[in-house]
Amino acid sequence: MPLVSWLYCSALLARHISMISLPDLICPAGSLPALKAAVDNGADAVYLGFKNDTNARNFAGLNFDQKTMADGICYAHAKGCEVLLAINTFAQAGRVADWQKAVDAAVDQGVDAIILADVGLLDYASKRHPQQRLHLSVQGSATSYEAVNFCQREFGVRRAVLPRVLTLAQVEQVIKNTTVEIEVFGFGSLCVMNEGRCWLSSYACGESPNTVGACSPAKYVKWDKKPGAMETRLNGVLIDRFADNEPAGYPTLCKGRFEVEGETYYALEEPTSLNVLSILPEIIKIGVRAIKVEGRQRSPTYVTQVTRTLRAALDSLANGSQSFQVKPSWQAELSKVSEGSQATLGAYNRPWR
Repeated sequence: MPLVSWLYCSALLARHISMISLPDLICPAGSLPALKAAVDNGADAVYLGFKNDTNARNFAGLNFDQKTMADGICYAHAKGCEVLLAINTFAQAGRVADWQKAVDAAVDQGVDAIILADVGLLDYASKRHPQQRLHLSVQGSATSYEAVNFCQREFGVRRAVLPRVLTLAQVEQVIKNTTVEIEVFGFGSLCVMNEGRCWLSSYACGESPNTVGACSPAKYVKWDKKPGAMETRLNGVLIDRFADNEPAGYPTLCKGRFEVEGETYYALEEPTSLNVLSILPEIIKIGVRAIKVEGRQRSPTYVTQVTRTLRAALDSLANGSQSFQVKPSWQAELSKVSEGSQATLGAYNRPWR
């Protein structure tokens, strides 16, 4: 082979080797404008829910009826973006048929995958609609490869969303021991990392994401202005007290400040957002198949900024991670929409195992 041809082929091979498989960017769509914002700014897939308590973001003014969902699916598919539908609350006694009808409706709408948490619904969907792609919701609380493989074996689950309680090493351990695609959270609000099992909202007001699809439902929220302070309550329970110069956050029980042994602090979870920009190369290296953005309850502006920023960061990794650097402009954009204007790597960088 002539030297010039050999050098050309070697360069092509080196370039091919340096190319990496990027994970899908999965973005929230709490409304049709938010869906369009995600699609237009580079999401590989959007996730959404019906306008009822079958999904875990069942807030007034959010989600999709049959018509707007059909419009959204048409818009996304026309631009090569997949649509995932979350039916991720747990079917309630005496109303199982409502959740089963939601599964049937999702199939009729032509969604690319249904995200489920309830094993009874997984069983129903896998038997009634064997051709339908199924994902295991983070609400399913699968933190081990044994749990993931069980859902694959019994229900044909193709992807699992891991709870935000695992270190990167533990995520890698799951990936190494399953053929199920693994999806992890990359940006957005945190919780006490007990997805699918949290009873805090139920404790305070009798309703939770697992049952009615909303943590700290708005009808139980009260803002009480006092001299020099703002108190926030949930069903009468004092969640936090803010000074006049402090931004008053929504009264979610796990993010309240409480007096513990004479000290007042965020006893469970400090209001802050997960942001994995700095560890994107490590996430890709261990074989994560999809990175999820939290925030179906957030605005189209939030969706636009986060999607656009993460798309740019992921695309910069397409030729390899050797030269990857987090741009200050990326962090600045995400900081604008971070909860409490603070960011964390969450469990990913904690030293415990």
